[in-house]
Amino acid sequence: MTDAGSVGSPQGSVVRDDGAVGVRDRVLVLPSVICSHVVAERIAERVPGAVATPHDHGCAQLGADIDQTTRTFRNLARNPNVAGTLVVGLGCEGVQSDDVAADLDARSVPVREVAIQDVGGTDACIDAGTTLARDLVDGGSASSPSGRVSLGDLTVGVVVGAPHASNVDVAEPVVGEFVADLVDAGGRAILAGAERFVAHPEAARERATPAAADDVTALVERHRDRPAKVRRLQRMAESEPFDELTRAIPDRPIEEIVEYGARAATPAGVALLDSPSEFAEAATGLVAAGAQLIVHVTADGVTTGHPLAPVVKVSGDGTTVDALPDDIDVDARSVTAADLRERVLAIADGEPCRAERHGVTSFAITRVGPSM
Repeated sequence: MTDAGSVGSPQGSVVRDDGAVGVRDRVLVLPSVICSHVVAERIAERVPGAVATPHDHGCAQLGADIDQTTRTFRNLARNPNVAGTLVVGLGCEGVQSDDVAADLDARSVPVREVAIQDVGGTDACIDAGTTLARDLVDGGSASSPSGRVSLGDLTVGVVVGAPHASNVDVAEPVVGEFVADLVDAGGRAILAGAERFVAHPEAARERATPAAADDVTALVERHRDRPAKVRRLQRMAESEPFDELTRAIPDRPIEEIVEYGARAATPAGVALLDSPSEFAEAATGLVAAGAQLIVHVTADGVTTGHPLAPVVKVSGDGTTVDALPDDIDVDARSVTAADLRERVLAIADGEPCRAERHGVTSFAITRVGPSM
């Protein structure tokens, strides 16, 4: 996980050429490999409206991991919050920057590409990349301001932390009522974190629609035999009733299992992302899936946001709220779902969330297996 720095000032929502609503208007400076992430950051620092996503992927990865990394890059660039993407490579990596750029161009994504070894080194790449990023900022892909965002315009990613009492009993019921309002309005919620579902396989399958039931079973099988350290949250969840563990999506069926790095296909309702609940990895997967905004339930006080989507921090833990009053957006002990809805809509309309005010973001992509 790496710190991606400041994301600049939030702006009002925009409508992309394809009709999608972006709640932020960012140019993504995407390093295709760990070796180019510093150059990408320095380019983004020079260009207002640009953000970088530093990471440790793109080189010496094998099979499913290199496919997952490439898939995640592709769909981050297709998020409605992204006006265009500059892919920054080194030149000898496994995930080649020109291949990523060509894939995006074929999907009608505004894209530019530059590689350190192709243009004469670090300084030359920063200069060339700055020019290209400014070109994307000036060109944009927003067709018009969208006006006030409605719930039906939103895909909201939801990250729930460990099943502590303050999460399960206090914060998640408030989030759950909000999710019900979102879905009823024609919006979409994508829940990250497979651990609670893997802990209760039969109940998880029953929660899914018939079309998604087999995919839920497959998800459980993929995660069942993971190492004990990875299964810590699953073991915690095994002792809790499934209905209590799913209060963030109360009585709502799982319409789809979303592969990590892929775009969600269901147009409305609730989907489950195949990801861990670790915040940075989950948030990146949610943005790739199409979330314009993320609601993060935290008892531990994880304060960072994401470079491409505002993050609404919700906590029901009094100690955490008291210790971090400037970092928690919503104190779930004293609000209703209507209050949360208004906070989400205000942030979707351009009001900065707490993480944006502080300019702190994290970015990470989950791994399938070892790298070389």
